[in-house]
Amino acid sequence: MTDRGGASHPVVELTLARLREFLREPEAVFWVFVFPILLACALGIAFRTKVDPPAYVGVEQGPGADAVLATLKAARGIEARPVAPSRVDGALRDGDVQLVVRPGAPPTYRYDPTRTESRLARLAVDEALQAAAGRHDAWRAGAETVILPGSRYIDWLIPGLLGMNIMGTGMWGIGFTIVQARTRKLLKRFLATPMVRSQYLVAHLLARLVFLFLEVFALMTFAWLVFHVPMRGSLAAFVFVALAGALSFGGLGLLLASRARTIEAVSGLMNFAMLPMWVLSGIFFSSANFPAVMQPLIHALPLTALNDALRGVMLDGRPLPALSAELGVLAAWGIGCFGVALRIFRWR
Repeated sequence: MTDRGGASHPVVELTLARLREFLREPEAVFWVFVFPILLACALGIAFRTKVDPPAYVGVEQGPGADAVLATLKAARGIEARPVAPSRVDGALRDGDVQLVVRPGAPPTYRYDPTRTESRLARLAVDEALQAAAGRHDAWRAGAETVILPGSRYIDWLIPGLLGMNIMGTGMWGIGFTIVQARTRKLLKRFLATPMVRSQYLVAHLLARLVFLFLEVFALMTFAWLVFHVPMRGSLAAFVFVALAGALSFGGLGLLLASRARTIEAVSGLMNFAMLPMWVLSGIFFSSANFPAVMQPLIHALPLTALNDALRGVMLDGRPLPALSAELGVLAAWGIGCFGVALRIFRWR
């Protein structure tokens, strides 16, 4: 679509200009496309799922230590090693062992009850030592082991990383660019053109959607090829959720940049808005770990809604109607922020 002079529509020209600006910034390309993949690779390797991992147990050196050490080494699922008395607390603190046994009659278990792996190690060690002392179980339960697709930590992590990337690039990619143009006095020149502020803001959102497809495709392709992360829901639902998230955070980025006059000011506003979501919205660990009194606030955050919706599609195969609550939160943030930004935006 062109006007009488043959020039493209202002929204088209502004969108193309924003795309060119982005591609000329190698740092921005790295943070949008490369960094999420490197982070997913590092965390996927660090927290890879191990089938039947052993309990790492230390035996404090002293009288009777050799007998306890021999018993634990013979037990299935336990890796035991001697530990000097001066290194007991250090070994526990550093994670070298999950539990330390002090030989005696009876033995003493030294461990951190706040660590799940330490509590499990205590059960395994106690069972092995009790059996060696002559205890007999009344019965032994049957066991059915199953590893469900999507139950690994990396499967749960990838949607969180994707949500974090959509938030970061949506807010920084839009807000930082607008304020940078304002500080360079570029926005003042638009006052002499027939372009209206809505066209300028919409162009930034459209450019953001172009890069959204590329960054989502890159991260999801890497996750599928390297870690075999599943996609149990429909691809259309996944794309719709990602678009809703991008528009929501794009609106928030426009709002924060609508009046900021310096890079320092918008950086502070961006960090102030994103920091609670980095901590509360379930990127690296579940938001259910926070107290119940905080849950209404947590679920009202746009990143929580986006992460929950992405995991609902990818891991649970939920359709869009089942995600109405999460999509409603994203729509409220996006429409509300864009509407306010449109009213208070200033060129100067």
